[in-house]
Amino acid sequence: LGDPAWCVVDLRHQLSDSAYGERVYAQSHIPGAVFLHLDRDLSGPMTGRNGRHPLPDPQKLMTRLGEVGIGPETQVVVYDDAAGMIAGRLWWLLRWLGHDRVAFLDGGFPLWQAEGRPLTADLPVRPVMQFCGTRQDGATIDVATLLASLGSPELCLIDARGPDRFRGENETIDPVGGHIPGARNRCFKDNLDADGRFKPAAQLRAEYLALLSGSDPHQVVLQCGSGVSACLNLLAMEIAGLSGARLYPGSWSEWCSDPARPMTH
Repeated sequence: LGDPAWCVVDLRHQLSDSAYGERVYAQSHIPGAVFLHLDRDLSGPMTGRNGRHPLPDPQKLMTRLGEVGIGPETQVVVYDDAAGMIAGRLWWLLRWLGHDRVAFLDGGFPLWQAEGRPLTADLPVRPVMQFCGTRQDGATIDVATLLASLGSPELCLIDARGPDRFRGENETIDPVGGHIPGARNRCFKDNLDADGRFKPAAQLRAEYLALLSGSDPHQVVLQCGSGVSACLNLLAMEIAGLSGARLYPGSWSEWCSDPARPMTH
């Protein structure tokens, strides 16, 4: 804390209340932490056909990162209070831009608070930086490529939503319930222990190797409802030493926007 070479980012957010994050950030946050908003800062505009959280324009994201004081050498630490569901998105976005100096605060804000660590309502003042990154195009897969790959033994598709939504039950967010044919389910919360921290790397590795059943990590595509919580599965695979998986950013919310695409209900 207080090291100008580090930048802590508060990413608290609720899908049902988009003002929640700013509200709780104003009340208290980790000292020096800046706030970034999932919808405004970490997502691009919706068209009705590109999912609920389309990827942001890389240049706009880089400008915004610079505005909050993140430069090419900055060590970033991300946190939220939603089991990593939102913080994982910025962890992934930074790596998508070629910035590997990003860490995830294990246990997030709840553990920080529970352990009685310092909190403040003061707003940080950080110098504006020039963030420059290079988009890693191999990190994602688009809807057309995924559609063409369905049924291929080369594809291992993993859905990070809860088991009920995966089955098409209790769908309160997207207009259609179900999942992409052939997808396997691994809820993002299954990466964490009861205390909200990541399971040990060896345990994660064993669980993912069982899920992949022989697939190479480079054949893995991770998705969820809108390309947000799937990033936590990507982080878990990274911790497990299984690098190379791709994100399908549009995820179920984009997939189900076209009734011509196959769906399993």
